Amino acid sequence: MDEAVGSISGLWRFPVKSMAGEHLSTGDLTSRGFVGDRAYALIDVETGNVVSAKSAKRFPDILSCRAGYLDPPEVGAEAPPVRITFPDGASTTSDASDRDEVLTRFFGRKVRLSSVAPEDYTIDQYIPDVPDADPAGHRDTVVDQKLGSAFFDEIGAPSPVPVGAFFDLFPVSVITTSTLDRLQQLQPESRFEPRRFRMNVVIASERDGFVENDWIGRDLQLGDGARVKLAMPDPRCVMPTLAQGDLPRDNAILHTLVRHNRLELEPGARYPCAGAYGVVDQPGSIRVGDPVAVV
Repeated sequence: MDEAVGSISGLWRFPVKSMAGEHLSTGDLTSRGFVGDRAYALIDVETGNVVSAKSAKRFPDILSCRAGYLDPPEVGAEAPPVRITFPDGASTTSDASDRDEVLTRFFGRKVRLSSVAPEDYTIDQYIPDVPDADPAGHRDTVVDQKLGSAFFDEIGAPSPVPVGAFFDLFPVSVITTSTLDRLQQLQPESRFEPRRFRMNVVIASERDGFVENDWIGRDLQLGDGARVKLAMPDPRCVMPTLAQGDLPRDNAILHTLVRHNRLELEPGARYPCAGAYGVVDQPGSIRVGDPVAVV
């Protein structure tokens, strides 16, 4: 039996990986995820790695950039051009002939904008100095981390995302206000706002605690048509601790998750988690205010 659990309170897409994104009232879900989400990313020319805010040592300013589409993306079509706006208000577009030179000057490292992830999709991931945040025991160091289809190829598992996509692990991410409210109660000095977590779908829920943990393996019915199967809790790293806009850098965000929602995602390996990853079982259009049910 379907179990009503709340309603959609926020929808987000991020046209360029790790840049500030677009807060939407409606959106389309397909088997490849939220249309227009993570369609572009920067490539570090020196290393060949994909640029991420998780590369906090080399690219500390990427979250201060904002990306938005010049025209709405459409189902089944190539992503339209985007405008990238820098903190001082200057901008470039993905179809500008000098875009890579402009981006290189801003970041102080040679980069290029791409719409296709490398087959060996790797990032430089900074592991913050937070005890128990990393199951391998890394602290205050940078490691090479495979993502997307390259991650699943490395572990010998089928990939839920296609080769060339810039998603970290899965095409859709979901978080509830219940989780955010619980974290806020546990650490009232911090600001647990949805934009720290960069999720596609925010669900308004009046339940208590980390409710998504109990939905893993089940489907979420979003509105009348779209359906998403939640595959695993979303493991957290340095990303939600980083400064963006008026949100300050705050390692207490990760400390709180380590203390209160560290889950075993593989045998013997526990990760601080918030929200959940999913795959699209049934495509469809969704909008803010749509009811959400667990089925």
